[in-house]
Amino acid sequence: MIIRKADLRDLNDCVLLDTSYASEHVWQVRSEEKPYQEIAITLHTIKLPRAVRARPPRGSDHLIEDWQQGGCFLVAEDEGEVRGYLNMTVQPWLGAGWIKDLAVVPRYRRQGIGSELVRAALLWARERALHSVLLEAQTKNYPAICFCRKHGFVFCGFNDQYYPNQDIAVFFARGV
Repeated sequence: MIIRKADLRDLNDCVLLDTSYASEHVWQVRSEEKPYQEIAITLHTIKLPRAVRARPPRGSDHLIEDWQQGGCFLVAEDEGEVRGYLNMTVQPWLGAGWIKDLAVVPRYRRQGIGSELVRAALLWARERALHSVLLEAQTKNYPAICFCRKHGFVFCGFNDQYYPNQDIAVFFARGV
């Protein structure tokens, strides 16, 4: 497996990659205002009656533009095949990288490809003196939430107005 910077030829493979996922759990977010201007946020893992299949709400239209900006756009290649990619842009004023996309071909998931892409992105961020890396996931993308937590990303907020399809976004961050 080779993790390398994506080139123009790779973009077509990235656009065509199946980014759908299945989940048997969701994160339920509850927000409650309490006396003395206190706000309590509670996250519960809920098991669904059956697995749900979904796609990330962001399409692939932005990939070419992001690649042209020259940020961190990596592919995982094996035997001449792109098996996954990671797209991270830089937020200079924050000193942070923002992982906008992380995808692995479904039949190669849970084999360490996503982990290697994240490790390479963290190294890329460190080499550029960034302080942190952030990403977001839908509350129903429980596999992504588990992946984030496994790799040291910590929940740092949510937004129920973030996605056009009304899904709730949960945000994670970690230092580099």
